[in-house]
Amino acid sequence: MAFRTPLGRARGLGSAREGTGHWWAQRLTAVALVPLCLWFVAGILGLIGAGHGAAVAWIASPVNAILLVLLVFAVFHHGQLGLQVVIEDYVHSEWRKITLIVCVKFGALILGLAAVFAVSRIAFVG
Repeated sequence: MAFRTPLGRARGLGSAREGTGHWWAQRLTAVALVPLCLWFVAGILGLIGAGHGAAVAWIASPVNAILLVLLVFAVFHHGQLGLQVVIEDYVHSEWRKITLIVCVKFGALILGLAAVFAVSRIAFVG
């Protein structure tokens, strides 16, 4: 049983087969964000009432620094994947679509690198 129209079969047009990787990446980052966000919220709640030194010491802990970097990576990658889908679905001008996607990816990269730099600086310098 064929679900394609005769014109579609004649042209050979069908799925571009490029959305699966994007879909999986977004689902995997979403799954990774659940425990990372729970850990982060629990860590921040534990710092309520503590001073600046305690917060710096918490970030400087190797386990916490690594988990913070993973959280930053997952948040920015998940966010840019989601924004890319919205742009692809709702921006119809091709040049605007490409420009916005490049800007979102570049912005996520710059902000993510800045966050990783901040965590690394606290973790290594104190």
